[in-house]
Amino acid sequence: MKRRILYVEDNPNNALLVRRILSAEGHEMLEAADGEVGWNIVVNERPDFIFMDLLIPGIDGFELTRKIKSTPELSHIPIVVLTAYGNPELKSKAEEVGCDGFLNKPATIPEIQAVLRQFLGTSNKVAYL
Repeated sequence: MKRRILYVEDNPNNALLVRRILSAEGHEMLEAADGEVGWNIVVNERPDFIFMDLLIPGIDGFELTRKIKSTPELSHIPIVVLTAYGNPELKSKAEEVGCDGFLNKPATIPEIQAVLRQFLGTSNKVAYL
């Protein structure tokens, strides 16, 4: 089943990698390079799932997650952090604001597939070379 997944990420190379994985899995990827654009996409497009970088321009990933999770009509959307900064303090703060999961960059293809299965019940288990 094709799902719409938002990736809030300010690094185009990271976004390209995740876009390729999601496309191979049969999903549509929506992209936002900053928190404000991310918020607008969430409100207007209602994605099925969100990968969230934490340290992004404008509204950071913590505040954006807090806004989404405190909005009743959006709070059901799963949000999984995808960040290069995997220290325990950031992970704890991400949990406090409502993130549903946490992955360190670079995430592996099997890790991303496992997250999709866990939160969306989908993964095509595509073999990547």
